Amino acid sequence: MSEQLDLTIVYEPGEEGWIVASIPEVAGVFSQGRTREEARTNVIDALRLMLSPEPSDAGDRREREALHLTIAA
Repeated sequence: MSEQLDLTIVYEPGEEGWIVASIPEVAGVFSQGRTREEARTNVIDALRLMLSPEPSDAGDRREREALHLTIAA
C-alpha cells in the first residue's frame, strides 16, 4: 500500500531579519533561519526530531509498525 502525506511549510518574518518556519500539520514543529533556505532546512530537521522513535523500553508491550516517510521538494 502506498499513501502520500502532504505537509506545508509556512514562512513568517521574525525578529531582527530572521525567517520563522513552521509545519502547522504537526504541532510544535518550528524553527528559524537567516535565509528561507536555512529556515527550511532547520524546520525539516525539527520535523525529523519530532518524529524520531522514542527509546525502547524492555517492559513496553505495545505493538509497533514501521512507517517510512520520504521528504521531497
